[in-house]
Amino acid sequence: MDEVRRHRHPGRLHVARQMLTLAMSACLLASCGSHSTPDRTAGGSPTLSAEAPGPRSSVAQPRPSEISGDLQTLPATGNAAELARQLESALATLRDRRATASDVRRAGEFQQLAVRTLATAPVAFRRKVTARLHPEAALLTRSDVRAARLLHEMTSPQKKLPRWRIVAPPPAKELLSHYHEAQRRVGVPWTYLAAIHLVETRMGRIRGASTAGARGPMQFLPSTWALYGHGGNINDPRDAILAAARLLRHNGAPGDMAKALWHFNPSENYVRAVTEYARTMQRSNSAYRGYWHWRVLYRHVRGTYVLPVGYPDSHAVLLQDN
Repeated sequence: MDEVRRHRHPGRLHVARQMLTLAMSACLLASCGSHSTPDRTAGGSPTLSAEAPGPRSSVAQPRPSEISGDLQTLPATGNAAELARQLESALATLRDRRATASDVRRAGEFQQLAVRTLATAPVAFRRKVTARLHPEAALLTRSDVRAARLLHEMTSPQKKLPRWRIVAPPPAKELLSHYHEAQRRVGVPWTYLAAIHLVETRMGRIRGASTAGARGPMQFLPSTWALYGHGGNINDPRDAILAAARLLRHNGAPGDMAKALWHFNPSENYVRAVTEYARTMQRSNSAYRGYWHWRVLYRHVRGTYVLPVGYPDSHAVLLQDN
């Protein structure tokens, strides 16, 4: 349910924002705040508005595909025991260092869809599923579902697909090195930087400006970038991650992460969702491995679409729930 919409909320001291998130997040959101002026600087809520003029704004809206595409196995929406079994299998694959790259990708993508399913399911069904999971898996899944639900509340279905480009993200190891460098140099926990990156642009998959003009993988407004970019490139992942760390540090991190995140995006839902993802990565060594594979999910009035790498040249795929 982290379905991405990407628009910015007006607010004080911030960076502009944007989900995929799906909800599982699988949807994304985010925005940042920054200075003492009422301008938006970086991410913020799971969403850049669907109407946001991205770099492909002159391109006609693609006709969505009605097929399942490469979605592989879908979550068992009507069978709690089967969905729990599927989710346990996916999480086991993410923990298995011997698993192939293809198996890990499918496991991460399934995890995202399973979280989305649970986030939108009745409470009774959600409890039946998590009750069948091993304690650690249940703990991590509940956290992901809480984040997805928080981000879901920040978005609404759109009538048009977004004018974004969806690209392949930088390699997981490369991004991890940037997060760790920022933690080492600035003192902000790497897991919070990864969580913001996940919510804002699905770790760099989304290319397109927010309605407030936020840009780059961490969704900075040019005015905020001037304060924290230190002469770097707003579109460069490493530069953007370091700038986000500086913004957070300036506003209270690491001592008061909630306050720092609020300045990145003045939304209680955003702060709580990013915190859930960050804490999950702190608890589980394999969580980041799964999150890196989460795709861009977009809430449309017809349902949730997966925006694949190559979109808009590659058609969006409408999820068909079982």
